[in-house]
Amino acid sequence: MAARRRLKAVLIDLSGTLHVEDSAVPGAQEALARLRRAPVSVRFVTNTTKECRRMLVERLHGLDFHIEEHEIFTSLSAACRQVERAGVRPLLLLHDSALEDFAGIETSDPNAVVIGLAPEHFNYQTMNKAFRLLLEGAPLIAIHKARYYKRKDGLALGPGPFVTGLEYATDTQATVVGKPEKTFFLEALRELDCQPEEAVMIGDDARDDVGGAQNSGMLGILVKTGKYRPGDEAKINPSPHVTCDSFPQAVDHILQHLL
Repeated sequence: MAARRRLKAVLIDLSGTLHVEDSAVPGAQEALARLRRAPVSVRFVTNTTKECRRMLVERLHGLDFHIEEHEIFTSLSAACRQVERAGVRPLLLLHDSALEDFAGIETSDPNAVVIGLAPEHFNYQTMNKAFRLLLEGAPLIAIHKARYYKRKDGLALGPGPFVTGLEYATDTQATVVGKPEKTFFLEALRELDCQPEEAVMIGDDARDDVGGAQNSGMLGILVKTGKYRPGDEAKINPSPHVTCDSFPQAVDHILQHLL
């Protein structure tokens, strides 16, 4: 790993780190305000596929987070860029509220499959349509492969099991564009003119947030909120730079030890 440089940027996960559905993590708003007063750039990186960026910002504003749309880098955005580069017409297995981010993308007579979190579409008929397209050679683009995520009523299946099912059934390999892919983190940092050794990531997912960031050359801070389960910090190598109880404690660590 390259030698650490002066910290220039902090990447922050959203769901499970700043909020869980429509409830903010206690103290997160004030902690974010403190971090913004520090001499670092802040960006928010998320694998959420349940809503477009505009709706996501509206939700965050409703929770009293002062976050603007241009500050958020999403796996939906990365997937849209991938579709545009490939010049394909995707079958979009996405939550209806996420489709806005694919406005202008041709989807008639699909010759590719894009899959995110879409519980209302994960039925036999739709999955079989995707299966048949893949058998005909269509590429499979996975917005991410998270195994599960945190809802108010408990943990819930993410898109990963459904992506893996399609891979298994068709003997194909998905192109994954979201966390924990190295290209996702590097693209987010590129917007900040920042190198990985000048950045730190805060998230609740040991594998996708922290592991992905550290494999990209960043430091990773794991928080014990959202989808975190006891012992998660021992499941990745290298282990997190530090594990904190919550986002406010992670901000305290950055302000006291990394600046």
